[in-house]
Amino acid sequence: MAQPVFLSSLRSRLCSAPPSPHHHLQPSRGYHVELGAREKALLEEDVALKRFKSYKNSVKQVSKIGNVLTLAVVFGCSYELGVLAASMK
Repeated sequence: MAQPVFLSSLRSRLCSAPPSPHHHLQPSRGYHVELGAREKALLEEDVALKRFKSYKNSVKQVSKIGNVLTLAVVFGCSYELGVLAASMK
């Protein structure tokens, strides 16, 4: 009887050789490599995009306004549901 493909792949993963005994001596990160010209150009500040930069304080303020509006809508909906339920009695 032929065995399903997933069983054979599972068996091969389970029976694979354990890592080398000196595995912990190998660095987990690669060696540092200097950035090329293209990478440096991409990381430089672009003057054309500077006017579109978002500022932290204004983003926080817009977020707070959005949170307040969301809460107002939730409270309004729950109030309307309460009034509707009370009128049904």
